[in-house]
Order: sequence, then C-alpha cells, then structure tokens
Amino acid sequence: MFTCARYILLAILCNAQIAVAAQGTVTPYGTVSLPFELHQVPDAPVYYFVGRAGVPGTENEGHTSNAGFVVTADGVVVFDALGTPALGYRLLQRIREITDKPVERIIISHYHADHIYGLQAFKEFAGNPPVWAQQQALGYAGGSAASQGEDAQRRLAQRREVLFPWVDENTRIISPDHTFDDAMTFEVGGVDFMLKHLGPAHAPGDSVLIVRDYGILFSGDVIYKGRVPFLDSPQTDIDQWLAGLDNLAKLQPPPRYVIPGHGVPAGSVHEAMDATRNYIHFVRDEMRNAVNDFVPFDQAYESVDWSAYSHLPAFAASNRGNAYRIYLEMESELFEE
Repeated sequence: MFTCARYILLAILCNAQIAVAAQGTVTPYGTVSLPFELHQVPDAPVYYFVGRAGVPGTENEGHTSNAGFVVTADGVVVFDALGTPALGYRLLQRIREITDKPVERIIISHYHADHIYGLQAFKEFAGNPPVWAQQQALGYAGGSAASQGEDAQRRLAQRREVLFPWVDENTRIISPDHTFDDAMTFEVGGVDFMLKHLGPAHAPGDSVLIVRDYGILFSGDVIYKGRVPFLDSPQTDIDQWLAGLDNLAKLQPPPRYVIPGHGVPAGSVHEAMDATRNYIHFVRDEMRNAVNDFVPFDQAYESVDWSAYSHLPAFAASNRGNAYRIYLEMESELFEE
C-alpha cells in the first residue's frame, strides 16, 4: 500500500531535488549506499546496470542482478526491475537523467525476487506502466496478492529479514499486467523488439528481449557471464536450458551485444552463451561420471578440478549446490534405466 508517510517523503525528496545523504541516495524505500553506475551500449540508446555477486544482504543491498532500458522517440522500454523497491527507484532516477519520455512498458525476464521487487517503485512513481512477462509467471505471482503462490510469499518473508530495511512490511509483489506464450514482437518509437520464451531453463518463465534495430540481446538468467550460474532450483530444467542456448546461437543476424541477467556484458552472443553452456556441460559430465562409477557425492565433489570456475563470483555460494542437484538428477536417470 502506498502510505501517507511515503507521500510526505516524496514531497521532501522533490523539494530537495532528490536529497543525497552522505552515505548514499535517499529514496522513498530507504537509502541506497551502493554506487549505481549506469553503462551505455556503444552506438545505441541502450543502457544497463551490473549487479554485484553474493547472497542478497547488507553487503550488496539486494543489488545482485542486471537490468537495463531502451530509449525510443515515444517512450522507454525497461528490462527487469532489480531486487528491491529502493533499487527500482534508483533505476527510475537514472532513466530520468537520460530522458523525460514515459516508461512505456516493463519486461520481466522471469519472476525471481532479484528481478521483480523494484517493480513497486515503477508502479508508484512512474505512472503505473504495464508489466509484461511470460504466462508462467502467473504461477508464482498470480493476478493478485491473494492468488500469489506459496513460494512467492515464502521468498518475500525471507527477503524481509535479510534485506531489511530495503525490503519490509510495505514491500509487495507486483503481478504482470500482460503475459505472452511463446514469442511476441512489438514496436515503440520506431524501434522493433522481439520477446521470446526460452524456459523452463533457469526458471519456468525465462524470456529474452532482442532489440532488433541495435542488435542487442537482454538474456535474463538464461546467460551468466563472468559469474557461476545458479542451477540449484527445483524449477531449473537443464535440458531445456541447453536447448534454449542452442536456439539463441541460431539468431540471424546474431546480436552484437549481450547483456546477461548476472555478470558482465559480452560483444558476442557465442562468447556469452559458451560461458554458461560450458559450465553446465562440465558439471553434468563430472557428476554423471561419478554416478556411473557409484562414487558418493562428497567424494566426487572433492575430486573434481574446479579451477576453471573457482575464481568466479558466486562460486562459493552456488557451485556445491549446483553440483549436488545435478548429481541427484544423474542418479535418478541411472535408476530409471
């Protein structure tokens, strides 16, 4: 609910032209102390933010994922909204530094907390722009608070603890206003976009956005670049994930610039995809060999040479869980034969 206190705080911020505190930037949802650097794709009105590695918490204030936006003659298309309302507000502020054009729509790559909690700021401060997502997002977010899934509510309760005060009792999950099935195209301000579902991969609704006029791919969490992917989820479908990457490899013309859901951008779609695909294949091959040889997981994990990945952000947080999930999957396949 948009409280009276927030109206008062908004008036203070506007009168002060967005007061900047010594420790960071004040927003209606708390102070953001992190640097919030805006990057631009070369030769295109396309902008993005790069999140920080680590488990969401005070050290990163929930800013773990990437997001971006495209400026057109008629409005702004936003891709993902970051992991707290405060970060969503900062994203909106940075958009306003570039253009006064309205936010025409927001595309959500998939309904995980680190990509959606910033939607609240856009709904409350950006004129209620429509939110688009793949239709499977409704299984998580529902069409209203009453119909939101148990996982969404459980995750919100957890984030209210680990990300307080940036996620608190006033934080709410914004459901998509519109959904699509397999693919859709649209045009804003003379710029052509294509939205395509590649899931279930990392998550059921995984979708990518291609900005055709500029050769830009916003991949969401289908691609991780310079970051260990997160595979340890009951929603993850490894086979479909790899098939989705193969589909991206066939795009013609190939994108000239890829902005992943986590990690650093790449100037080649094949370079970006290989970073994710090679990791998945490596973990799967190692765990399959261990299962086929009846090696217990702990022993198998310790015997693998992880040096190609151990230096990457999120390795300590994600790698063992990823390997264990794949080990169980390979074990299940063996016993089904």
